[in-house]
Amino acid sequence: MPVHDPSVVDVGGALDPLFRRIIGVAAAVGMLVGTPATACTRCMRTFADGAVIVGRSMDWEEDPGSEIWLFPRGMQRQGHAGPASIGWTSRFGSVVVSFYGVATVDGMNEEGLVANTLYLAESDYGASVAGRPNMSIACWAQYVLDNFATVTEAVAALEKEPFTIVAPVLPNGRPGVGHLAISDPSGDSAIFEYVGGRLKIHHSRRYTVMTNSPPFDEQLALNAYWSEIGGDVMLPGTIRASDRFVRASFYIDAIPANLTGNRAVASVFSVIRNASAPLGITTPGQPNVASTVWRTVHDQKSRILYFDSAMSPTVFWIPLEELDFAAGAAVKRLPLKAGETYSGDASGSLQAAQPFAFLQATPK
Repeated sequence: MPVHDPSVVDVGGALDPLFRRIIGVAAAVGMLVGTPATACTRCMRTFADGAVIVGRSMDWEEDPGSEIWLFPRGMQRQGHAGPASIGWTSRFGSVVVSFYGVATVDGMNEEGLVANTLYLAESDYGASVAGRPNMSIACWAQYVLDNFATVTEAVAALEKEPFTIVAPVLPNGRPGVGHLAISDPSGDSAIFEYVGGRLKIHHSRRYTVMTNSPPFDEQLALNAYWSEIGGDVMLPGTIRASDRFVRASFYIDAIPANLTGNRAVASVFSVIRNASAPLGITTPGQPNVASTVWRTVHDQKSRILYFDSAMSPTVFWIPLEELDFAAGAAVKRLPLKAGETYSGDASGSLQAAQPFAFLQATPK
């Protein structure tokens, strides 16, 4: 629903209809000024040849020391949330991007399922439930990649709430809260949020874009309002989450559907870069409205992860078909946090390593 600001006076009904809509949107966005605005953008496009490509930016107030990891099938996992933690054995291997060396926030498994965790300040996961196991949010994306091949399969399992998420404090002192977007090679998509202690799942191929605050329902409402104006007339241009959602939604739909191969990948890169924040920018009082530190693009049909560091002049990629995901195969790491750079296919630069330890969480 449009938000009408009573302080705007229509003299004689003479305001142009387009101007009326712009005022309405400005009022709606203005209501978000007092809301903690956070960063990161995710967008997805399905092309005519069946390719499904997902782009994602990671915007953060500092370098979170992200690196790329290869995890094989058959790994014994647990939820790192006390003695009642959930346990599982990974069904699928995956290539993921770590966050502070304690969480998985992005990645793709060998079936082509992609998971992206983005910050959501409004998240409330509720209290632990007797008889239900717990899981640190640091493991959330990894749990999905380890266990599911499709979005439908993941939704069917997660809507039963097999665990309670526990959100610990991040290594930099910020709350570890977020929402999760997943997609598969068929073009299916779902977004999972916990607001007011309750899980809400948005499951539709139409849900191709996600940013941060406000919760997804409100993002959709704001985007619908801007769609009436039309992106070829005006688009909001700030780095705030609501503005990035509108821009990414317009541009991802504007990409020609007949693009293929590298051109399709490049087109999604161009959209996620448009929604990125310049290196070095900060917003006082809003520590997570900050510079883009890296971007990923996942080609879900070809099973290729592309990585674009804001500190490197080159993009590199990792074709999953080049990797060994067999049970018992080595866990491997691609070093990045010391400023290492790569160009082209970097699958041969992965090094055997001990897996990182997920961030411990204490249930309420």
